[in-house]
Amino acid sequence: IEARVIEVVRALATEAGGSRAARAVSLEASLERDLGLGSLERVELLVRLEAAFGRTLDDRCLGIDTPAGLVRALVEDAPSDQGPRRERAQILGAALPLTAARTIHEALWRRAEREPDRPHVFLREDDGATTTLTHGRLLGEAMAVAGGLQARSVAKGDTVALMLPTGLDFLRTFQGILIAGAIPVPIYPPVRLDRLDEYARRQAAILADAGVRLLISFDRARPVASILKAAVPSLSQVVTAEELSLAGALPSLPGGSGEDPAFIQYTSGSTGQPKGVLLTHANLLANIEAIGEGVGVRPDDVAASWLPLYHDMGLIGTWLFCLHQGIPLSLQSPLSFLSRPERWLWAIHEHRATLSAGPNFAYELCVRRISDQALEGLDLSSWRCALNGAEPVSPDTLERFARRFAAYGFRREALLPAYGLAENSVAL
Repeated sequence: IEARVIEVVRALATEAGGSRAARAVSLEASLERDLGLGSLERVELLVRLEAAFGRTLDDRCLGIDTPAGLVRALVEDAPSDQGPRRERAQILGAALPLTAARTIHEALWRRAEREPDRPHVFLREDDGATTTLTHGRLLGEAMAVAGGLQARSVAKGDTVALMLPTGLDFLRTFQGILIAGAIPVPIYPPVRLDRLDEYARRQAAILADAGVRLLISFDRARPVASILKAAVPSLSQVVTAEELSLAGALPSLPGGSGEDPAFIQYTSGSTGQPKGVLLTHANLLANIEAIGEGVGVRPDDVAASWLPLYHDMGLIGTWLFCLHQGIPLSLQSPLSFLSRPERWLWAIHEHRATLSAGPNFAYELCVRRISDQALEGLDLSSWRCALNGAEPVSPDTLERFARRFAAYGFRREALLPAYGLAENSVAL
């Protein structure tokens, strides 16, 4: 097994980095640091290992950084992927029109007040199960978080960072921070828990720039707390969403105005140090309304997404857009998509999604990495708006995607290149 894994790794390293990378291959070599294999190359590596060994590897294998770790994963028993469900979700009726909301959390409160049992998010968990989160439940969870923040003396205008993966904790804490009158600062969560020092150094500058007082994270990432506290003078507490939910009484109903700060969004930093953009609720709601015009939003639309919630395209353009418009959202993590790109397409099939977005590489990944067998029975005919943005859009990718998935009901006219930037909330 060791010899075969090394053979597969060396072949990919040679293609990606040449003979120098190939010479660096060993059982304990770092796939990222020593061999230069990034997230997309890791996906390719898992595909090749699965073909070489005739078995399915668990999603968590994308976080393994050495060939030795991959060997252990192949030796140990791992849960196999059960494959996509072939049934369709029940079609929901159109959402009730939302009277003017001044803030993002007021939009949640009004939705929960009028349609508390209406599904808001269909959340794919790590084990493949789906949890349905209603407007009413999300508001209740968010109010509990807000109570916990107030019990920790978080005041109006304080900045609170979220270092959380896609899931209920992110959704309820983001809304809970708003309800408490504080300002969320989303940052991407650590992928590699064995490299927290390096991660903390990169994130400390953002947290210090935002003057973050409290950081909400998850249990396994607690070791990052002491590192960040030393580097961020304003940071006094690191807590989990669960700890916040268990402490303090619920606050009063959401208040605030459109001119209040909604959250601080940091630019990608692709051309320099990330810079914070302070967005108001009015900024967000205006951009969400503009997106609605751009896609011709309908009351019976349904969305599907795997985009990270710490990025504006996933946070504003997808989740907050769906919340304000009353559109149900099928949501999975980026890791879920990267390990099995067909899960994105099956989510569209299962929930009859009409709106879904992704960067160009995601469409390319679907063309090149999904087998015909994994698509058997797929129906993409509901997908009327396939947005492509966040990076340069390739006409060749659009052509290949349209041609490959025409057999599964995808219509070429659904393709919609898009452009946005953090300084404009998201969509331009």
